[in-house]
Amino acid sequence: MAVDLSQIVKAYDVRGVVPDQWDEPLAELFGAAFLEVTGGDAIVIGHDMRPSSPGLSQAFARGAAARGADVTEIGLCSTDQLYFASGQLGLPGAMFTASHNPAQYNGIKMCRAGAAPVGQDTGLSEIRALVEEWSSTGAPEPAANAGSITQRDTLTDYAAYLLSLVDVASIRPLKVVVDGGNGMGGHTVPTVFAGLPIDLVPLYFELDGTFPNHEANPLDPKNITDLQARVVAEGADIGLAFDGDADRCFVVDERGEGISPSAITALVAARELAKHGGGTVIHNLITSWSVPEVVRENGGTPVRTRVGHSFIKEEMARTGAIFGGEHSAHYYFKDFWNADTGMLAALHVLAALGGQQGTLSELVAQYDRYRGSGEINSTVADQAGRMAAVKAAYEGHEGITIDELDGLTVTAPDWWFNLRASNTEPLLRLNVEARDEVTTAKIRDEVLSLVRA
Repeated sequence: MAVDLSQIVKAYDVRGVVPDQWDEPLAELFGAAFLEVTGGDAIVIGHDMRPSSPGLSQAFARGAAARGADVTEIGLCSTDQLYFASGQLGLPGAMFTASHNPAQYNGIKMCRAGAAPVGQDTGLSEIRALVEEWSSTGAPEPAANAGSITQRDTLTDYAAYLLSLVDVASIRPLKVVVDGGNGMGGHTVPTVFAGLPIDLVPLYFELDGTFPNHEANPLDPKNITDLQARVVAEGADIGLAFDGDADRCFVVDERGEGISPSAITALVAARELAKHGGGTVIHNLITSWSVPEVVRENGGTPVRTRVGHSFIKEEMARTGAIFGGEHSAHYYFKDFWNADTGMLAALHVLAALGGQQGTLSELVAQYDRYRGSGEINSTVADQAGRMAAVKAAYEGHEGITIDELDGLTVTAPDWWFNLRASNTEPLLRLNVEARDEVTTAKIRDEVLSLVRA
């Protein structure tokens, strides 16, 4: 019978509840379709620690091998480790993970050779169409010669490659607490940090896809409280938190205070500009004003984009950018096939902190110049109507500019806000920034009263 994949094929990946929404027979069809659309004769596959991940990834491998592909399985890995393998081996890749989603979910993040993204407009809709067709007509004919399935360990090569991109020679001894969230950070961090002068305090490094301690989503403040407390208790220099598939990294300073991903973007941008002697840096439109300021001060060219990794990666490729950062703590590097890697960003922060004598809070102060509201969600029935009401309230006022690159951005001399609709839920997302807390709170309350009217 035909299946409807509209619920699980998202803009950038496949994601849904296992086995209710998808299962191993479907994963096998996805493997065959992925091979067909990417058009190679070899692929690489990795998976996270979720209970359903090994079975789903092996089914995907069988589907691709039956169609003639030689499959390299790298086993347990972080998403950026899969991107590394795709880049280094020059193969299309598939990563089995649902990132920070709850335990019953799983998904597939796919890329072409060299870690180039596969999204809705770059192959994912074709993959979906093939899987839907084959689920009703029967699996595609196997190739005359089936491909092979072999295993390969890439963890030490991944670690060595990342360490080759950052000057870690002059790092002073640091005490570092890392919260792996029972996700893939517990797998990658010990190998990447092994040779560094780091006293590592591991928190929740046991790989456990049921997430017994907290959700592996550090963007939600409640999920980093254990890390914050441990940093203070240990007298540590820094805390790092990784999400479930360890492609995003969040940073906590020596006081246990979370550091804005915008400040990390600015810090890493300054280092990458120094390394490359200038260049273009991509930032999405809800990162802080600090980011383009720091980029210009360090001889770079900032380019503002919509929110979402496919837009960032497209702009990275189009402009030849050296680095890109998002407020969701995704960090993209030209030296890493334009893909995102939280681990490389973490190494930059450790090198910056360890290369001087001050504390992390002192170091970051120069990159954190404004006061942000954080992202505030409002559930609304009529997204377009509420957006129009907000636009009407600010339009035509002196000194105020409005643009609609992604949602609605309203900018004044001392503040700005962005209001945009969620793609997947009946939500409007608000981000406000100003020169001081009082103004941030005032604008936030003004806009929310319109949104929630």
